[in-house]
Formats: sequence, C-alpha cells, structure tokens
Amino acid sequence: MTTTVTRRLRPPDGYAFSGTLRSLVVVRHDPCGRLADGDFWLSARTPEGPASLHLARMGAELTATGHGPGAGWIVERADAIAGLRDDLGDFPALAARHPLVARLAKTFSGVRFPATGRLFHRLIRAVLEQKVTGIEAHRAYRALVRHFGEPAPGPAGLVLPPDPDAVAATPYWTFHPFGVEQRRTQALLRCAVEAARLERCEDSVEATRRLTAIAGIGPWTAAEVVRTAYGDPDAVSVGDFHIPNTVAWALAGEARGTDARMLELLEPFAGHRGRVCELLAAGGIAAPKFGPRMPIRGFARF
Repeated sequence: MTTTVTRRLRPPDGYAFSGTLRSLVVVRHDPCGRLADGDFWLSARTPEGPASLHLARMGAELTATGHGPGAGWIVERADAIAGLRDDLGDFPALAARHPLVARLAKTFSGVRFPATGRLFHRLIRAVLEQKVTGIEAHRAYRALVRHFGEPAPGPAGLVLPPDPDAVAATPYWTFHPFGVEQRRTQALLRCAVEAARLERCEDSVEATRRLTAIAGIGPWTAAEVVRTAYGDPDAVSVGDFHIPNTVAWALAGEARGTDARMLELLEPFAGHRGRVCELLAAGGIAAPKFGPRMPIRGFARF
C-alpha cells in the first residue's frame, strides 16, 4: 500500500510558482521532475525512503501531496521546497542601492529560493554542467538518470535520482556513452562515495567546505548546489564563464569582468549576492558578446 500525505500551504501575495520552482528541474524534460502552470512534481531519495512530491496551485493556496515511504518527510519539507522559507530580510533595502537591481527586485518580487534539503541530486547536475554547454550537460544528465533509473512512487511516472552507492560502484567508462569524459566522471564518482556524509551537512557553509575538499569540485559547483539544496541566497558561482561579465555590465557598465571584480560589485548586497545574480539572469541581462560561441562537443564519439 502506497503512503500518501497531504498538506496545504499559503504562499505570500504575488508568489511566482513557476519562477520559484524552475531551478529544480532540467528544462524540456527531466526524468525526476515536471513543471507546468500551477503543477509541479519532484522525486527524491529522502532519509525515510523514496518519495515524490506534488505541488498544485489552487487559488491562493498550494496543496502538497507526498507519495511513497518518504511521503511524510517530503511533505513536511514542502514549504521549503516551494521557497516559502526564503526570508528576503534586508534585501529590499539593499536592492534600493542600485536602480537596476531595485527594478528587477520589484519585477520578480514573487520569486523565492527553494531549499530541497537533498544535495546529491543537484550535485550530479552541477558536475555534469562543468565547462560544457547546457545542451551537453542536460543531455548527459537525462541519459545518466535513465541508466540508473528506478521508478519513483506516485502516479506521475517519474524516475528516482540515481542511488549514490550505485553510481560509486560503476566504472568510469560506463559514463562515456552519456557524453561525459573521464575528468567529470571521476569527480562524480568521488562525490558519490562522499554522498552520505554530504547529505548530513547542517548548512551551506559546512556543505561548501566539504564539497570543495573533494577533488574536481570547486566554488562554482558548490555554489550551484547549495543555492537549491539549502536555499542560500548569498551563493555566488565564482568561476562561471558568463556571470562576471553580466554583473560587471549590469552594475558598472563594464563589458567584461573578472571574478574579483564581480565580487567587489556584489559586496554591497552581501547576504543576497546570489539573489542579485539570479535577478540579472531572470531579467535577461547579458554583457555584449564578442567572439565565437562555445561549440557543442560529442564525447561519446571520441
């Protein structure tokens, strides 16, 4: 008999359902999740067992329904996953310091930072996204999830995120047909070995410290993970190809920027630096482009 647990949530006025939850699923098709207008599904390996969460928007309320052995755990955390524990705190006052940030903060005031409380699933995506295009990374992610796929509880037909123990026991050449070369594969395998310890981290500070102690995991990957696992609004993806230029252009009118310059410009927004970066992305802000685009490579053919 499948366990089902339901809970009703009351989001704040102006809450942006899709804008808040979009970061939790891969665009177009994610075997572990689904997002449509007012309807969201996500599978997870919880401390209490496999589960799927369904969030449905009905008027001013959200209905959270959990399925599977981990239904109680995931429904208890449904408000965090929906971003309802994200506290803007002093951000409105900080945003007022820059006219563009103030405008974007008003435009996207309903977007919140979700916090899934589960780290390894997002870590898989982040490792696969290292130094490649989004198309390559998402293609590899879908192939990897299907390879390790186990049916998730519930009626949505989702697949559970890969079991870390199964990933850790897999030889690296198995990942090659997914389009993942040895460097990223070895980083992923090291993360899988440490997954149980990583999932026990109390906060984003501890998680960042433990993540960056793993060979192949730098500040960029750690920030991508803690921003959704813990809802950390201050996590900045240092080492990104585009973000330093975007921040320099948006906040100072400079077409190109370094990581150091990016952090300098974001310092007035300390505590919400990642939130500012996300607002710039949501607003479609981008620095002028020079030179050719990064090519899409096919490692599986090498």
